[in-house]
Amino acid sequence: MGVPAGGRVTSPRATGDGQTTFVVELSEFNGPLDLLLSLIRDEKLDIYDIPIARICEQFLAKMHELALNDAAEYLEMAARLLRIKALMLLPRHESQEGWEDPRAELVRRLLEYQQMREVVDVLDRLGEDRRNRFARAWSPTLMAPPQAPLALSLAELLLAVDRVVRAARAPGLHEVVPRALDVDGAIAIIRAVLVLRANARWRDVVKANAEPWEILSALLALLELARRSELKLAQARPFSDVEIRRELAGEAA
Repeated sequence: MGVPAGGRVTSPRATGDGQTTFVVELSEFNGPLDLLLSLIRDEKLDIYDIPIARICEQFLAKMHELALNDAAEYLEMAARLLRIKALMLLPRHESQEGWEDPRAELVRRLLEYQQMREVVDVLDRLGEDRRNRFARAWSPTLMAPPQAPLALSLAELLLAVDRVVRAARAPGLHEVVPRALDVDGAIAIIRAVLVLRANARWRDVVKANAEPWEILSALLALLELARRSELKLAQARPFSDVEIRRELAGEAA
């Protein structure tokens, strides 16, 4: 929404709970952080060492000048500045350890906002440069000439279908035989392998030419034994061999 220089517009905006809030939009500043950052730049202050009392007074004066006494975002920032000012006035011992500067969170938010504004400015400049380089144009789409419809009689069409059906090979059919998983059998095999050795690998419990049902049975058996804390599974990197290590009860992951 465009506003004149120095103008102030209050627009209603619906929230998620069905209520309506009013958002204050200024032509000079995009929110309280923008106003605060502008004051710091105008006064040439160190953003890492903000004189909080001075900047708080200027922020309140700017709010009064712009008639922002009813703007929630600016009131929240003013309250935050007053709270930081009060915390800075509290006495503290020189030897006090673990003291955190009350301005740290405000400085972090200002730096993040400053970075975001710099990125927006760069994108705006690039967009403007692109608009100046490449003008918008319209090129008519070439329409393909319409093709004449295929003229076939019913007898010719049936003859063509018959030739296609005769040329097609008979489809190959195979019978799918369902095979139940044998998780208990796979558990017995894994336990037998771990009795002989403390460490094993995936290929020690699943043969190279194993059927899909055997692979799934071994995988479910390993997960079940890991859940029971009988072994520990590890994999150094993706698609590498799975290492199986015998663990005492209660020590497996």
